[in-house]
This record gives sequence, structure tokens and C-alpha cells, in this order.
Amino acid sequence: MSRSPSSAQFTVSSPAFADGAAIPTRFACDGEGISPEVDWSGAPAATQALALTVIDPDAGGFVHWLAYDIPAASTGSLAENVGTAGGTPPQGANGRGQAGYTGPCPPSGTHHYVFTLYALDRTLGSTGTPARADLEAAMKGHVLAMTVLTGTYKQS
Repeated sequence: MSRSPSSAQFTVSSPAFADGAAIPTRFACDGEGISPEVDWSGAPAATQALALTVIDPDAGGFVHWLAYDIPAASTGSLAENVGTAGGTPPQGANGRGQAGYTGPCPPSGTHHYVFTLYALDRTLGSTGTPARADLEAAMKGHVLAMTVLTGTYKQS
């Protein structure tokens, strides 16, 4: 039995690593430090925009990436090595206080990196380089669905 697009499950994945698996070094601070490709499918039909957060809960909620007002599509992706120049989705402040992605860089042990993709019923329209709290406040009451992908990393 096939599912109709309206009942499809909202999922997020990456061709770089499986859920619960290690993130390759090229996406970390001791590698190239570029963002991995992030793919999704099954976004609800009413989705107007997507937002992505990447958080390290093992480092007190350190923010590795905030991207928002990603164009809505039931199925889509953010390419590998998303920069902060024009043509990319707007990006908030990471834990280093800069816009864009910052790769895993745990001081010791294995850390978890939680990629959460939100389907929103509106664009956020934030300006500047918003912090995590600002984006979470703007999303409140506008999340249609969310999905999670978790990767791990330990420096060699």
C-alpha cells in the first residue's frame, strides 16, 4: 500500500552519516569543517518554510548551526558546504558567535550532534544573525512537524 504525500512521514537524513553513527572528520574542526549535506522528505503540505538547528547537548547545548527560512518543499536538501554568502538560507549565530556552521570539536570523549529540522507554517523573517533563543521564540506556535538526525563525533 502506498502512502499519499499528505500522510508521508517527515524525515531528515544525510548521505554523510547514518542516524546514530559517527560524523566524518571532514565535517569537524580537525577536518575541513564544512557542513554536511542535509536531506529531508515528507514535509507537511502546509509548510511555508523550514528551520534547522544543530546542537551538542553534551556541551551544554552548544549551537553548531542555525539555518532558517529554508524554502519549503516536501522533499529537498541543503547542499554540503553551505556558506553564509547570498543564495544560501539565512543563518543564525553559532556557539562561537558567528553566522553559519561550525563543525564538531569535542574537547574529550564522544559527543552527540542533534540535527533538528522544523516544518513551519510561516517564514520567520528574522534579521541580522539571530541567536538560538530568538529563533525558538519566533518558531513558537508555528511548528507543523519536526524530525531529528543524530550524529556522534570524537576527535582522533
